[in-house]
Order: sequence, then C-alpha cells, then structure tokens
Amino acid sequence: MAGGIRQRDNGELEENHEINVTPFIDVMLVLLIIFMVAAPLATVDIDIDLPASTAQPKERPDEPLYLTLKSDLALHVGNDPVQREDLAAALDRFTSGDKEARVFLRADEAVAYRELMDVMNLLRKAGYLKIALVGLEVLPEAQAPTGEAPPPAAGPVVP
Repeated sequence: MAGGIRQRDNGELEENHEINVTPFIDVMLVLLIIFMVAAPLATVDIDIDLPASTAQPKERPDEPLYLTLKSDLALHVGNDPVQREDLAAALDRFTSGDKEARVFLRADEAVAYRELMDVMNLLRKAGYLKIALVGLEVLPEAQAPTGEAPPPAAGPVVP
C-alpha cells in the first residue's frame, strides 16, 4: 500500500514513503498487449513492390482508401479483391458514395504505364477525381549518408 504507516515497538508510528508501482506496471503491460495486437490490423497487407520517390510526403488521412494494382493486374480495394467492372460499386460501398474521397493508388513497379492509366481512367469514369499515387519514400542522393543506401519507407506521395 502506498504511503502506509507502521508501528514501532516503542509505540511510535513510522511513515512508509515507498510507492507501490505494481498497478502502474500492470496497466502498462495491458496497453502494450493491446497495441501489439491492434497495430498489424491497421495496415493493408498486399505484397507489391512499390517504386521509389523523392517527393515531399503529405499527411496520411485517418482512414485512407487504398486501391492496389498488383503485378498480375489484379485490383484490390483495401484488402478485398475486385473485378474491373465492379470497381465503381466497390468504391461507392467503401466511401458511402462520397466522390470527393481521395483514392490512394498503389501499383507494383512491374505494371506497365498503360495499365496504370487504364485504372486511372476507370477511377475517372466512376467519378473519383482525387487520386494520390503511393510510392516508397527515399532520401535524395545529396542527403543520403555516404556509402549507404537510404532505407525506404512506404507512404503516400501526393504531387
């Protein structure tokens, strides 16, 4: 118990100034477990190779809408695969019909430019005009440490 009082043999009371940190440690361990479980669930887990960019990254929204174009030309809205003819309906379901929502377009670096433009045209036809291209963030060559390749980090790069 924090700040307890002990009685000595001669009848005087002695104060105990020790703080019991066990409840604090218990709460911190519970929070650590919650964050360890919740963090992987907050990311999109589709394996693609993103091209790198040195553009200044923008802030990420709370719930980004990711449209992924894999190297085999398969489309995914978030983690869900979608056919090209069903793309507009899937986007409308995800955004609740908000055509002003920004769509973060991620494409594998092996995808041809023509295929990427076809997907952008599908987005335009569906009414989604706010499109952000996602790439790997790297340091420009002038700022990179000597002799080391800069570590890439995935994130939206909005021109």
